[in-house]
Amino acid sequence: MLLSRYDGQTQSTFTRKTSMDEDRVAGELEHAINRAKAGDEQALRYLYGRFADNVYGYAKGIVRDEHDAEDITQQVFARLMTALGSYEQRAVPFTSWLLRITHNMSIDHCRRRRSTPCEEVFGEDETARHDDRELSDAIKTALSELPEDQREVVVLRHFAGWSPGEIATSIGRSEDAVHGLHHRGRRQLKASLKKLDAAPVVALAA
Repeated sequence: MLLSRYDGQTQSTFTRKTSMDEDRVAGELEHAINRAKAGDEQALRYLYGRFADNVYGYAKGIVRDEHDAEDITQQVFARLMTALGSYEQRAVPFTSWLLRITHNMSIDHCRRRRSTPCEEVFGEDETARHDDRELSDAIKTALSELPEDQREVVVLRHFAGWSPGEIATSIGRSEDAVHGLHHRGRRQLKASLKKLDAAPVVALAA
């Protein structure tokens, strides 16, 4: 059975992973989601086995701590058990929906510890020129002003370190569309930071 694909996988530790496993047959993931919605434990194990390393890699790119990323990964899948009922596959790809949950929980974690990995986006030298708290708050404000699709691409690109191709696969858009969203989001982010007197001299990574 396809849903037994990850049954033998036990994960006490995680590996940072950006590429997504593909369906072995058409509709494999959709079938697993529908079964998981009905409370099928094997389907839930399948989703965990297939995506846990992706969630961990994304969370680690934001929180910059292995243990915190592991905790967030467990929390994401605990929340998945109750949130899955609200997921509509026609509205958004499952991977994008799952990583949005991961993003929100990771950002909440950063807010609680009053820290944002600014150096991952702007470079350590430039970050050191600013008060950490002020720059952290400025970046959060600037990111919150971006349209959701641009914010998702910017976070995946600069915080999680994903390639444009990997982002395109995750969010169900073409690579050209990802480049456009990235360019517009980066430009607006820099403009917002400039208005907040927090724009770094170092350009965002391409």
